[in-house]
Amino acid sequence: MDKMFCYQCQETAKNTGCTIKGVCGKTADVANLQDLLMHLCKGISHYTVRLRALGIEIPQINKFVTDSLFMTITNANFDKSRFITRILLAYEMRNAAKERLISAGGSVEGITFDGAFWTGETEAEMADKALEVGVLASENEDVRSLRELSIYGLKGMAAYAEHAFNLGYEENEIYAFMQRALVATTDDSLSADELTELVVETGKHGVQVMALLDKANTSSYGNPEITKVNLGVRNNPGILISGHDMKDMEELLKQTEGTGVDVYTHSEMLPANYYPAFKKYSHFVGNYGSSWWRQVQDFETFNGVILFTTNCIVPPKKSSTYSDKVYTTGASGFEGFKHIADRKDGQPKDFSALIDHAKKCAAPTEIETGEIVGGFAHNQVIALADKVIDAVKSGAIRKFFVMGGCDGRLNDRNYYTEFAEKLPKDTVILTAGCAKYRYNKLPLGDINGIPRVLDAGQCNDSYSLVKIALALKEAFGLEDLNDLPIAYNIAWYEQKAVIVLLALLSLGVKNIHLGPTLPAFLSPNVVNVLVNNFGITGITTVDEDMKVLLGA
Repeated sequence: MDKMFCYQCQETAKNTGCTIKGVCGKTADVANLQDLLMHLCKGISHYTVRLRALGIEIPQINKFVTDSLFMTITNANFDKSRFITRILLAYEMRNAAKERLISAGGSVEGITFDGAFWTGETEAEMADKALEVGVLASENEDVRSLRELSIYGLKGMAAYAEHAFNLGYEENEIYAFMQRALVATTDDSLSADELTELVVETGKHGVQVMALLDKANTSSYGNPEITKVNLGVRNNPGILISGHDMKDMEELLKQTEGTGVDVYTHSEMLPANYYPAFKKYSHFVGNYGSSWWRQVQDFETFNGVILFTTNCIVPPKKSSTYSDKVYTTGASGFEGFKHIADRKDGQPKDFSALIDHAKKCAAPTEIETGEIVGGFAHNQVIALADKVIDAVKSGAIRKFFVMGGCDGRLNDRNYYTEFAEKLPKDTVILTAGCAKYRYNKLPLGDINGIPRVLDAGQCNDSYSLVKIALALKEAFGLEDLNDLPIAYNIAWYEQKAVIVLLALLSLGVKNIHLGPTLPAFLSPNVVNVLVNNFGITGITTVDEDMKVLLGA
């Protein structure tokens, strides 16, 4: 028997599945505990769905299920002890939800899937059960594929919902769907067509949660502005903040003000530089380094303290000199890294330990200089709509290429750099997510003052690309998004990219090129459904794909 089975990310072994250890670095123990936590969240959801039908909402469970989904996405949490603690809590929550349902006069009849799994509480018992309830528990390949496609979409939704929650924004409808969908993935009576409908519905709610997060971010920090981001360093000690959580960014900047410690963004935190609310901090220097997968090199030369607010952790090498300087918070975790506790009673997180640590560190080593330009979220681009529309009508802009999504460490992702380099000079790239690091520092120039790379922000900000497309559709008086001069060549790596893809499909976007490989969790029959209904295809060579997409 395999020690584990996971195929939720693009880099899964041989594009079939990791069975000994995750390519991401997670151990078999952690992978199995994540499966067990998912199993329990499904069990909890059977009760909350019935409670909700009685008008009973349990906020603690909504938050618990959402955070649990987030913790299991790729590269978020590698800390076995955190999962064991959470599994024990999940078991208690499941029992509490069951008792609440009974006390409210509800029925528990027919709930045969409730996550029950042991009579004791030992790690060995958890490990034995985990192997029974993982991905391969669904024996039918197509059913398994459709279930996992929805589940991975839910994990992406959970990430966005958690960020919005941290800023004080939430919608019970989103929690209700996530839990209802988890229940649906345990229903053996659902047909392939019904599971396909669930996948599309997941995409629809993906649009909803991305809109919620956009509202949370812009209401809290203002609309992103066109911004030149510094790539150099100063002589003060620094903290390098990575991940995606803007509330953590805000609290760190407030607590480091006046301390003599500078703050730099890394990878997907780069777009924090675009928000007006953060620009007032004189010790907010700019961005350091590159994409998430290059962090082993970037962290060595940074010299200071690193804070992970969410996923994108790469396990450090044994020879690493920075491991003792890394802190995690929120859903992220790694055994051996120090963890900053969650907020309590409305109070901010306490970053004093890592600030004190940073004061003792050397200043960052400069690895590059200059600036990059970003901040082209929907509000900013729509403000330039007349200029953009004139450029399209005059022929100065022939086509837009949506090249959002994820970056990754494998060499086949050089395809996206080459694709950007070879795009004709009358085309513009619309991007969001860390995929941009494959081309955002290339000298691609501009068209009548419009940069040829328009960076809308994080993968979380893919909603901006949707808003931009919808605004252009209206401006050109078109009935169908697919009639716009926009082609989609999207890279994926983890589950937040899955929900972005499903969101686009729910809006009717067709003919998306998806790479560098099609997901391993898509069975041949499910691939055929996506090809026939939505025109999804994998990438081939840059030159061949360029011909197809330029002529589409």
